[in-house]
Amino acid sequence: MSTEESQDDSPEEEEDLQYFVRIGGADLDGTKTVERSLSELDGIGTRTARLVAEKADVDRNATFGLLDEDDIDAVVDIAENLEDHVPSWMTNRQNDFFSGETTHLVGTDVNEKRRHDINRMKIIESYKGVRHKRGQKVRGQRTKSTGRSEGTIGVNVEEIREEMADDEAGDEE
Repeated sequence: MSTEESQDDSPEEEEDLQYFVRIGGADLDGTKTVERSLSELDGIGTRTARLVAEKADVDRNATFGLLDEDDIDAVVDIAENLEDHVPSWMTNRQNDFFSGETTHLVGTDVNEKRRHDINRMKIIESYKGVRHKRGQKVRGQRTKSTGRSEGTIGVNVEEIREEMADDEAGDEE
């Protein structure tokens, strides 16, 4: 009898379920919990997602797509304006190079700013910019035995077979 009742409840829940919630230029999965769905967004980790849910007065274990429109709007507002709700040390863009402001980027803005910063380093030819230009490791990692991008280190069997086939074709002619 309980299975029949749960089957009756599930179509109602599926009708109200928002499968996608848009935040910061990215679609979040509405079938997951608030915390898990937010943590999949670039610029928001699990700790920040938990804080966003707490500030929005939303249960972090609730299904994101089943929340009321007001709750979803509150979560979206806090996630997009996170620098107003968290201390400055918790933001991901402190003292911006051009504006000097402290902001928190989410979604596609994170990748865009990262690309912009790398291009700026390449243009001014800082040490990190030169390493980026060359395609080498930038943060002081070991390069003696790793990070080799020039072909394969071992024996390339396909290349040897192609050379043998070319030699045999040349001998036949």
